[in-house]
Amino acid sequence: MSNTGLNMSRRIRRTPYTEKVIEAGVSGFTVVNHMLLPKAFKATVEEDYWHLSKNTQIWDVSCQRQVQIEGDDAAKLVQLMSPRSIKNMPIGKCFYYPVIDENAGMINDPVLLKLSENKFWISVADSDVLLWAKGIAVGANLKVKIIEPDVYPLAIQGPKSEELMVYLFGEKIKRLKYFHFTFFEFKGTKQLIARSGYSKQDGFEIYLEGFNLGSKLWQTIWDAGKKFNITPGCPNLIDRIEAGLLSYGNEFTLENNPYECDFDVYLKDMSHDFIGKEALLKIKENGIDKKIKGVTFDGSPTPHCSIPFPVYSNNRLQIGNITSGIYSPFLKTNVGLSMIDKYYWNDGQEVVVLTPDSIERKGKVCSIPFRLN
Repeated sequence: MSNTGLNMSRRIRRTPYTEKVIEAGVSGFTVVNHMLLPKAFKATVEEDYWHLSKNTQIWDVSCQRQVQIEGDDAAKLVQLMSPRSIKNMPIGKCFYYPVIDENAGMINDPVLLKLSENKFWISVADSDVLLWAKGIAVGANLKVKIIEPDVYPLAIQGPKSEELMVYLFGEKIKRLKYFHFTFFEFKGTKQLIARSGYSKQDGFEIYLEGFNLGSKLWQTIWDAGKKFNITPGCPNLIDRIEAGLLSYGNEFTLENNPYECDFDVYLKDMSHDFIGKEALLKIKENGIDKKIKGVTFDGSPTPHCSIPFPVYSNNRLQIGNITSGIYSPFLKTNVGLSMIDKYYWNDGQEVVVLTPDSIERKGKVCSIPFRLN
């Protein structure tokens, strides 16, 4: 993998699908949670976007590491870590699950899976939640065992994904509701499959348990997927931005709180005890000074957003930074995500975006997800 620009070592972990990904023609990797994540296959992001919107793709997303919390106090610990109540969470359900610190800063925005009353998986974005969970458990003397299990998610995304999954796992897969999971047989093992994924398309994530089964799972799906025009893929930036899917470390960090991230819907019941409760309630009472919004802006397709684009009001006051931005071929305009200051975050607010090509582009603030009708 010398052409990837990464100096490989034990600190950067391969996945059970890495060799298959290389065979499929990956053109580069990034690193998430100390593990490889393919970042490109096709010639352009736009070509990949159109394929994803019409067909099906297979993604190596093993970098979505699991923090497994099991034991008598598992539910107590899981609840302490988040302002979102889990008291009515059924087994087999996935929850979007903001994790905050003592100052109500966002540590992570993982997906929580409830496997039993005393066993949970936290499928994390790019930050070290396992160590945070261990620290809380030790400090509170909780009866739990916390590990990173031998689990490696593989995503099947796109409108033809259900047809492919039915072909592989039977009609039962159709009954799987969005953000629910159940178990299916593969090579004599029981594997967890959720109806979920980091795109606005229909899709599934197979939480493969067992590194040694990775190549077999990829190849089985690849062979069956040929009739559904399958290609290798990875999270698509255009699709992600249009859907308003946030990226930890880009759109928000530890410096932001859940209200700034527009996570209000998950904060309706905060009657339980959780770390950062006092700070979060104070923020709720006092209000916030900025909030995540969408921005559309004109001109030719924007350069790559490797460095945030300043967003200005018409009177030249900087009111935000676009942290993820790209041209949308569907909306026929540039789109971006930005924390926008309070007095400028209303939909329709006119702004100016300065891109790295030194062009000032006229733009407007809008809600996310972007309207696609």
